[in-house]
Amino acid sequence: MATDSIQYDVLAREALRQVVHDVLDLARREGLPGEHHFFITFQTDAAGVAMSDELRREFPDEMTIVLQHQYWDLDVQPDQFSVKLAFGGVPRELVVPFTAITAFFDPSVQFGLQFSGGASEDSPQPPAPMPAEVDTSEDEAKPGEPGEVVSLDAFRKK
Repeated sequence: MATDSIQYDVLAREALRQVVHDVLDLARREGLPGEHHFFITFQTDAAGVAMSDELRREFPDEMTIVLQHQYWDLDVQPDQFSVKLAFGGVPRELVVPFTAITAFFDPSVQFGLQFSGGASEDSPQPPAPMPAEVDTSEDEAKPGEPGEVVSLDAFRKK
């Protein structure tokens, strides 16, 4: 078998992370259109993640946030985003590099992306669980059907 010198898996992963960047930037500029809202799962222990010590103790490995009604000061940079969310009524700022994201899901249109390795492909983490309504295995998923979660592994040749 030939060696993949081009590293298509890396290129595909970066292109899919750019989708998350572009969607968040659209929400920053124009707000969330219609019923769109986002579940974003990320590795809290990844390099560049900034959060309060209290949240880090509560979520030492992984955290899922929801951007829907109550979020403030969304800022999107080329390599990270920051946002303020209320936790127990207390506003807290999070800074999340796009490389720390393990899953992105918009339940309003049943669109999701899963990144199997998160920030470091050398130390893969288990994929983040998606909300129950889209919990499908790769064997059950059929491209184009509602509820499809696109996994980077689906693009890799087994």
